[in-house]
Amino acid sequence: MSDRENPSIADLHERAHLIRTDMGGADKVKQMRADEDRTIREHIDGLLDPESFREIGTFARSLRPEDRDRTPGDGKIGGHGTIDGRPVAVFGDDITVLRGSSSTVGSRKEYRLYQRALAMGIPIVHFGETGGGRIPDIMGAEGISEPGDLFTMASRRHQVPMATAIVGQSFGGSSFLSGMSDFVVMTRGSCLAVTSPRVFEVATGETITFEKVGGVDVHARTTGQIDLGVDTDKEAYAAIRRWLSYLPANAHQRPPRGVRPTAIEPDPDLTALVPSRRTRGYDMRKVVARICDAESVFEVQPQYGRSVVCALARIDGFSVGVVANNPMYHAGVLDPETCHKVVRLMTVCDAFNLPVIFLVDVPGFMVGRKVEHDRILHWGMRMMQALQLASTPTLTVCLRKAFGMAWQAMNGSMMPAYGVYAWPGAEIGFMDPEVGVNVAFGSKLARIENPEARELERQRLIAEVAEGTSPYEAAGTMRIDEIIDPADTRVILAEDLNRLANRPLPPPEQRPLAWWPSC
Repeated sequence: MSDRENPSIADLHERAHLIRTDMGGADKVKQMRADEDRTIREHIDGLLDPESFREIGTFARSLRPEDRDRTPGDGKIGGHGTIDGRPVAVFGDDITVLRGSSSTVGSRKEYRLYQRALAMGIPIVHFGETGGGRIPDIMGAEGISEPGDLFTMASRRHQVPMATAIVGQSFGGSSFLSGMSDFVVMTRGSCLAVTSPRVFEVATGETITFEKVGGVDVHARTTGQIDLGVDTDKEAYAAIRRWLSYLPANAHQRPPRGVRPTAIEPDPDLTALVPSRRTRGYDMRKVVARICDAESVFEVQPQYGRSVVCALARIDGFSVGVVANNPMYHAGVLDPETCHKVVRLMTVCDAFNLPVIFLVDVPGFMVGRKVEHDRILHWGMRMMQALQLASTPTLTVCLRKAFGMAWQAMNGSMMPAYGVYAWPGAEIGFMDPEVGVNVAFGSKLARIENPEARELERQRLIAEVAEGTSPYEAAGTMRIDEIIDPADTRVILAEDLNRLANRPLPPPEQRPLAWWPSC
């Protein structure tokens, strides 16, 4: 008797087909499609290579006898597939089954896929859209004391990359997983929060919309809890696919090398993008795009901490992280948000062996009561710790100015950079010469009664202080490796990356920054 004639095999296929087609109810699936909402199965198929998904846990259902018949998959769907031919583990919330709420068996499925991903050394992708924990399962001391294996995922230590797409209203376990991920993309109209606004209203009387408590703009601009906000599900899939393209499958491997440009040539027009006058703003993104391979720059958190650009990119085909001050916003200053942003990128790059390029044009750390209360001390020193603990190589180029401890925070002299370079017109010192003169010689200048004489003396002092900020001073004592022609910046970085490609990779357990939380 063939398998097709075997009743048990026929029953298997029929059961699986019914579960995968009707999910939590054919009427619910039909309504979602009428509303132009995607089911979790459609999200998974949209992300993965065609026909590559193989499900794990198809026949899972609730432990509660009264719920078994109405909980196919127990609110979670997952398995394995490929993205651009590379294997991944993927799972997410099925809102056709009790709003995708978290429960014992559904959590076991997620954890099982997590275990398999670690054992196989492959990335994890999670789709978040859940109503939170399932009541009454979690009611009472016993229920809340057994949250399943959710928080075991916090011990991942970045052994494999993990990305989350928030594609609907996401609370509880689903939002917790986003907080453990290395990359979070969120579609407009969705909501990411610990609890629903409905709970707010019951518990505190506060009335607030889903959008204001945890919409895309809140997290993209204010909290920094997502890396990218997009308008459509398809854009979310594309973002995850692109993010993974820069990374190896796991922390033990080198990143894949992309297509190499035909030639790396000097770029004499690069200098024109950076005004020589330090007080003039310009868009550092244009400089980054010029130095990196064409069309290779993938910016993360573009609307958060905007005075620093953080991105993944390629130079001569090599995957790199990029950290660059952007004078277009607050003169490129470092503040708590930008430090937070840099630490997050450094953690991911260190975990997955991407060198990091620093492009420096920084006036210093932001000062004032607000940033002090926002813990600039904490975040500034956390950024310095991240640089000191990093095992992945870093390269630094000072383009125009670097004042105060922000020079070190941007991986300048005496930091663990494998190459420290400066353009000839760069200025490096304790602070902007004009500001420094006003602070250090303010009393002396105030005693000069004649305004013209006072200004002449002030300009003389500024010129004297500025002379000491020349990069040749630091290069003369080997605190800068070389002063370079700006046109050669891309060439020099590409040459260094080619040499660094031969470096031995320390095992993950010897890379403490790779163990840090994803922030």
